[in-house]
Amino acid sequence: MSGGLLLAIEGCGTASKLITAEISGSDMVVQLSDFEQKKAGKKEFRKYLVVQNDLLKYPICVYRFSDTRFEALWMRCTHQGTELQVFGDKMQCPAHGSEFNNRGQVVNGPAATPLRNFPVTITDNQIRISLK
Repeated sequence: MSGGLLLAIEGCGTASKLITAEISGSDMVVQLSDFEQKKAGKKEFRKYLVVQNDLLKYPICVYRFSDTRFEALWMRCTHQGTELQVFGDKMQCPAHGSEFNNRGQVVNGPAATPLRNFPVTITDNQIRISLK
């Protein structure tokens, strides 16, 4: 993992979390409980998780929009393939400054193509990210 990614995650405090997820068949499996955090004794939810697995060249950022809506985005810049850094509701490329929103759309070039997103299903308190 790049040092920049780690700094970006640490800089966001409790808003994010880096996890290693298992791959089952063609799906990466993330527990819904991984989004939970306690703050002042109250249960809150992280806005996103950065999910990695040694079989993948780049991590996946999973944004949580509601209890049933998630977006899984490959953290590979579509400009020249640099690993992206997460800053809240956006991802940024450290190489040339391309920015993407939490839906994977380009908001600042030089990248011109949206990020790859993965289909997400929720079953038995698990988020299943299809890697097909």
